[in-house]
Amino acid sequence: MIRSLFTAATGMIAQQLNLDVIANNLANVNTAGYKKSRADFQDLMYQVVQEPGSSQQAGTSPQGIQIGLGVRPASVGKLHSQGDFESTQNPLDVAIEGDGFLPISLPTGETVYTRSGALKLNEVGSIVTSDGYELSPAITVPPDALSINIAPDGIVTVRQPGQAVAAQVGQLQLARFQNPGGLRSRGRNQFEETESSGPATLTNAGESGVGTIAQGFLESSNVSVVEEIVQMVTGQRA
Repeated sequence: MIRSLFTAATGMIAQQLNLDVIANNLANVNTAGYKKSRADFQDLMYQVVQEPGSSQQAGTSPQGIQIGLGVRPASVGKLHSQGDFESTQNPLDVAIEGDGFLPISLPTGETVYTRSGALKLNEVGSIVTSDGYELSPAITVPPDALSINIAPDGIVTVRQPGQAVAAQVGQLQLARFQNPGGLRSRGRNQFEETESSGPATLTNAGESGVGTIAQGFLESSNVSVVEEIVQMVTGQRA
């Protein structure tokens, strides 16, 4: 009786973690570039009362007696599937079609990565994130630019008064990881590399298996509200 109570308690703790993960997914359903999380579980140790194959009066035990002692969380990982695209008509909004992350330079000198392409211009014309962090490499738009064009390969060109040909001011590069599920989530739509993710490989968009850039679009979160609500009801019942 006591053992069954403690075993059931491990299941309740596990389901509470599952509900916490689901709640965070639902909270970020409208967060651009958000990748949903999933909790994975594994069973705990077993009390072996009788070994499978052990001797019995009638021969050997075909299955034995093994009593499980509960469950525990194994991991909470990100699922980096593609989200839907939303047209914004904003020339500084970009979505990544396929694999890759936008590298961002922090004031500390660190480089972090994001799937959120809601870009802006700061007071000196640099293309920055919503938090004001510059892309890596940095791209600066001239103050007299009439329009900005971002090609699928990431090349940024601007039209200026009196110029018949658009001028190139930079190129967006994308980072790729061997194991994107191993990236550490920092919040603010940012990821940082870890030993598990492997080092970032920077390349131009559309090359070496990296995705392309879609200007005027944002990638929505890959959260399915219906799926998450079903999982929440299942977790609460469990």
